Amino acid sequence: MQCGRVDLKSAPYDTIQLKRGPSWLDKSCEEFGPPLFLSSHGSRVPLSSILPQVQMEAILWGLGTALGELPPYFISRAASISGSKVDAMEEFDASSSEDSGIIATHLNHIKRWLLTHSQHLNFFTILVLASVPNPLFDLAGIMCGQFGIPFWKFFLSTLIGKAIIKTHIQTVFIISVCNNQLLDWIENELIWVLSLIPGFDSYLPTLTAKLHAVKDKYLSAPRPVPNIKEKWEISFTSIWNTVVWLMLMNFFVKIVNATAQRYLKKQQEKELEKISASTHSD
Repeated sequence: MQCGRVDLKSAPYDTIQLKRGPSWLDKSCEEFGPPLFLSSHGSRVPLSSILPQVQMEAILWGLGTALGELPPYFISRAASISGSKVDAMEEFDASSSEDSGIIATHLNHIKRWLLTHSQHLNFFTILVLASVPNPLFDLAGIMCGQFGIPFWKFFLSTLIGKAIIKTHIQTVFIISVCNNQLLDWIENELIWVLSLIPGFDSYLPTLTAKLHAVKDKYLSAPRPVPNIKEKWEISFTSIWNTVVWLMLMNFFVKIVNATAQRYLKKQQEKELEKISASTHSD
């Protein structure tokens, strides 16, 4: 920590909320008192002192990501209950019998392997998928709903994996990377290694000054910037979110179509019963 202290928050949940920043961001180190952890060479703020200060925010963030997996699960489960699962299997069997090419055959084998293995998702498998940071868990939620995995098995494993295991893995990683004492240690070790290279001594002062400038810029508090019209940027995250939303919309359309078909089928069955009853009476 830059101020040598970890007790900077004025409340248990003192973080960015909507447009309001945390209370400690713009304060100087003198306002918090003398440092509790001296910035001498080799001394470090223990992880056990930093982690409790950010643990509540991290767990709430993980809880939010776990709740965010419920809409794909419920939409997929509703589509499965409405009968779209049977339609998808019929379409898959029809395409498997029609496609006879080498590439199509291999693709069908891959699809069938994924389909058969996805039906055996258990608590431990879902827990592992939720604990590892990956963008494919949206598909896991869709498959769990499609193959009728019980809600509590899916949600409890997702909650434990995302709100506890994955949250603490990422929190410990961020604390380790963003700790300025770790940056000082990396800087000292890098300078020591470069000093062993013959003829590199003359470049060390310039390199050290640049490293200090980068570190000061990195550790300084961000200044508020005026509102600027944002440009449209295409990233992997936006593309992936678009794909997931298209899949969810596809499930929604299937639910509406299946519901309409079931209603039409019931109406036709009632009409057939009336016609058959009238013919028998005659």
